[in-house]
Amino acid sequence: MQIKNLRQSGFTLVEIMIVVAIIGLLAAIAIPNFVKARTTAQKNACIQNLKQVDSAKEQWALENKKTEGASTTGSETAINAFMKSAPTCPGGGTYTYGAIGTSPTCSLSASGHTL
Repeated sequence: MQIKNLRQSGFTLVEIMIVVAIIGLLAAIAIPNFVKARTTAQKNACIQNLKQVDSAKEQWALENKKTEGASTTGSETAINAFMKSAPTCPGGGTYTYGAIGTSPTCSLSASGHTL
């Protein structure tokens, strides 16, 4: 008479629970870092957009013989012609061009979106 050993291969519940716990721990560490990196990238992109707006505003002022302190209200589309495309804040803010000689601002300036 022969004794047959039936051995089923697979993972035990404890092994699966350990793997799930490790994955959860790694996710808990990684997700906040991804959110922070995205926020920093949006802020940096916004600052670069503000630099482009400021440069375009100065070029527009030179071509139209505007002096420092002159208002740009209503001239946003003309200023945008000096850029490849109209800038938008990646964080969802809006840009205010301001007078000639002043820096443009973003509505999210409290979050660090300042020139």
